[in-house]
Amino acid sequence: MKSVGKTGFILTCLVTVLALPLTTGILPQTATAVNNSDSREGTQIKGQPVNSGHFLNVAHRGASGYAPENTMAAFEKAVEMKSDYFELDVQRSRDGKLVVMHDTTVDRTTDGTGQVRDLTLKQLKSLDAGSWFSPEFRGERIPTLEEVLDRFRGTRAGILIELKSPELYPGIEAQVAHLLKKKRMHKRHGKVIVQSFNHQSMKRYHRLQPTVPVGVLVSYTQYKDGITDEELKEFTAYADYVNPNKALVDSELVDRIHRRNMKILPYTVRNQESADQLIQAGVDGIITDFPELGYR
Repeated sequence: MKSVGKTGFILTCLVTVLALPLTTGILPQTATAVNNSDSREGTQIKGQPVNSGHFLNVAHRGASGYAPENTMAAFEKAVEMKSDYFELDVQRSRDGKLVVMHDTTVDRTTDGTGQVRDLTLKQLKSLDAGSWFSPEFRGERIPTLEEVLDRFRGTRAGILIELKSPELYPGIEAQVAHLLKKKRMHKRHGKVIVQSFNHQSMKRYHRLQPTVPVGVLVSYTQYKDGITDEELKEFTAYADYVNPNKALVDSELVDRIHRRNMKILPYTVRNQESADQLIQAGVDGIITDFPELGYR
């Protein structure tokens, strides 16, 4: 009887030990797996794009359908319209300042003339960058990238920074990376993306600041026959986004990009029909002059 009592006691202890994890609702090994799964949700090898599944509404050069492109007025309008990001273009003045301007000349969108790189910041700041769009915006100035970062880094909107013709501005990648670090925006998940049509420039940028997501812009002219699997494979080494001309996009391309753990933001969407077609194809967002086209 003593021996039976001892065995019963041991069995009781074993049952108690085994039952303990069940009272918590999960076994220790399972708990570890769940925690690991949670910590890896939405992760990427490269610079952390925004959360998987969230459709991105990107205002092209700000809400440029409603205000003069690449001005504070256009960026303010984009934020007011609840864009997830606004896009802007960065170049460099003659005296080395990072300025926000799309064209390599100031002729189209200001009352001045000349190459951006040939004008000092003071000269650029003297130009009217709003009247060409509407008299309502008379006196809008060309902003610097630093001014835009200072104004909007505390808002909910992210900033998609395009390096415009970086081959004209040697070292601009390092200059932008330094400014983002100075403003402590280089590690802010979902706040900044850097993109360019110059893919060599994006390779350099990724090496300099791998914490910031990189996008490769893909033009119709260069890729009218489509983007090959080999090209997509090369992009995966440094890019988080493939952002093509909307005319190149179909569901098959979207699937191929997604299979390689990248996202796709086509440009430039200016009507509801195009927006609906792209959304149907499964894109992760659109770059548009009219932010309401990206409402979902």
